[in-house]
Amino acid sequence: MNTFLFVAAENDGLANCKAGGMGDVVRDVPRQISERGDKVHVIVPSYSRLHAGGKLLAEVSFPMRGTTYTAELYEVAPKKEFDNIVHYALHHPEIQPGDIAKIYHIDPAEPFYTDAIKFIIFCTAVSQAVKDGCFGKVDIIHLHDWHTSFMLFLREYHPDFTILKDSRFVYSIHNLAIQGIRPFGDNYSSVDNWFPDLEYDREAMKDYRYEDCINLMAVGIRLADAVHTVSPSYKEDVLLPSKPPEFIGGESLELDLQKADKEKRLFGILNGSNYKNIREATSGTLYKLIIKALFEWGQEESKKYKAHFLAHTGEKVVPFLDNPPAFVCSSVARLTEQKFYFFMRSPEALTKILEKLEAVNGVLVFLGTGIPEYEQMLREMSRTHSNFIFINGQSEDVIDAIYLETDLYFMPSLFEPCGISQMLAMRNGHPCLVHHTGGLKDTVSHMKTGFSFDGDTYDEKIQNMIDSFDTILDIYQNDQPTWKKIRANAKKMRFTWKKSVDEYYTYLYQL
Repeated sequence: MNTFLFVAAENDGLANCKAGGMGDVVRDVPRQISERGDKVHVIVPSYSRLHAGGKLLAEVSFPMRGTTYTAELYEVAPKKEFDNIVHYALHHPEIQPGDIAKIYHIDPAEPFYTDAIKFIIFCTAVSQAVKDGCFGKVDIIHLHDWHTSFMLFLREYHPDFTILKDSRFVYSIHNLAIQGIRPFGDNYSSVDNWFPDLEYDREAMKDYRYEDCINLMAVGIRLADAVHTVSPSYKEDVLLPSKPPEFIGGESLELDLQKADKEKRLFGILNGSNYKNIREATSGTLYKLIIKALFEWGQEESKKYKAHFLAHTGEKVVPFLDNPPAFVCSSVARLTEQKFYFFMRSPEALTKILEKLEAVNGVLVFLGTGIPEYEQMLREMSRTHSNFIFINGQSEDVIDAIYLETDLYFMPSLFEPCGISQMLAMRNGHPCLVHHTGGLKDTVSHMKTGFSFDGDTYDEKIQNMIDSFDTILDIYQNDQPTWKKIRANAKKMRFTWKKSVDEYYTYLYQL
């Protein structure tokens, strides 16, 4: 039996521990590994909340800032029990809940300040737990994004953690654009603050643009035994330099990625989707669930500043209880530059799309939270357009209903390492309209399983995105046989985790 340790910021195997697609991966891959008879330990920060009701297993003491820090390791109950999987939450008072999904902090004045503090503490505590034998002998340690790469830094440079060299380290890149860049010193949220006496190679760890800073995404790429992008096409993209907004590639780390590729450490393996043990939504409940969620959010102190907008959204939705729209286009995503840059820069494009939908009694439904400027922009668009329903919150029930009841799922991502939403929509037999980039290229085939738009320039991309709605709505209204064929083809597609994890074992884990 092989023993794995998954270390991540998110794990949707637990309740209330997901902000994006990483949470799905950290939920599903261990389940697939467990089916092979191997053992998986999955650990995330507690964020001062996830350990509640858990079983205290150990107090973990470790060196930081010239003193001894102590964290608590809890075994916690998952949403569903599976053989050979144990879930943990690590509690330390400086690891606080954030602004996004109660996980990540938004620090506009000093990006990554708070998150770097909590994830450096987390990584050091997990490294100590490995050293203390809390998980037994660990064969594979699978890290996810910059939040966990500091374990590789400790393995490389800290004399107390040489035991980490006994495990194979795999590093998965879920979002290359978010890199965790922090100063080497002269800051509470810096490497030297936490490890003032540690000798390490600044030149090898530095960010190319900010040479007085460590780049924690780069640390993962430079030091891992295997580096993983979550789709084959995204792997090809990141080997090239970015030329935004027309092309998003290696985000200043293409040389590191090219080096990893030459060393045969870089692998592009498509994420899978879950086709069993899934939450089942009930058809015809979308608008009821939206109103229920709005009422619940209206009672939360954290939503008081949105009270007028929540009421406004409810007023728009109530008529759909008796007279639902003829066509529903939807999108579920974190509100970030990656997901909605096109609309932040070109809100007139969103207006044109809404006008096209209005002409066929159609609505556009967006659900998400994220960067305040994006939330504000979409709230204003919702107030201006009667057929734009912006659900500024998170609700699994509403999300499941959206995936079930949409007619067209829309992913205008500026870039997309893999994407899970298009797979979930296709699982329900719904075509997607996607930007022809990254993992969306690997999953949606134009006019066969869905629709895609592209262009050589930004203006071409925007125009082709708008024009796509003419094509799609024409097919939906006037060529139902073609529409039904595309729907059927979408539903037949299977992006299974079994296939993906087969490749993990061969290339990433080398088992």
